[in-house]
Amino acid sequence: MVERVKTGIEGLDKALNGGIPAKNLVLVSGGAGTGKSTLCMQYLVNGGKIYKERGLYISTEQSEGELKRQAEQYGWNVLELEEKGLLKIIYIDIIKENHFLERTREAIKNFKPKRLVIDSMSTMSDYMAVTDYSKQSWSVTSIQNTVIPQFFSEKLMSKKILSALISELKNFDATALLTTELPEEGKELSADGLSEFICDGVMVLECLGVGASVFRCLRIRKMRYTNHEKASMVYELTDNGIEFKEKEIKI
Repeated sequence: MVERVKTGIEGLDKALNGGIPAKNLVLVSGGAGTGKSTLCMQYLVNGGKIYKERGLYISTEQSEGELKRQAEQYGWNVLELEEKGLLKIIYIDIIKENHFLERTREAIKNFKPKRLVIDSMSTMSDYMAVTDYSKQSWSVTSIQNTVIPQFFSEKLMSKKILSALISELKNFDATALLTTELPEEGKELSADGLSEFICDGVMVLECLGVGASVFRCLRIRKMRYTNHEKASMVYELTDNGIEFKEKEIKI
């Protein structure tokens, strides 16, 4: 039987046949205003409030204060969860800090979360593109030891680096949501065009125009180790967070 981690979001858990398979790394891909950060925080808040599971939110884009203000608008008592040791929010400014990957790894090791959010993979990819990744403390020994000297395209090397990073995350006992920006045009499902192939699951959040109406919808593009809903599911950003509707949009 597959062990599952419930998101606590009615409709999404149903679409996942009971929840995300434990220790899966799931890419949450979407454009601005689709609710990626809201979904991720709701996943952690529900984990602490309902299931008493520790959640760690690592942000490279929004500060701790900004994320808390966002949570407050949905009535989520983040401070109470922090005081109980069920939630931790860390903001890392990759422009000012030189050890982002080391801090990420140490935060996971020290807090030992059951649920993990990294927001976002887009920023992380940009970071890796402009730094000497081989000098960082993240484990890439496997890459260095197995690479035969030859020319590697930038995309291939990026894939190897992302693969090493995600393999490292899989060593921790956490079920993770990793956000990425969805390109406005193109066929990729992530900003780097690679994460969707490496992660265990992909959930795409979109704003769609149908006639004169605009809908937010989520589609589970893939999820390893479980069957799942294939149709796009309509959701709304309500006073309580993300809520799914019965109506489906067939695309």
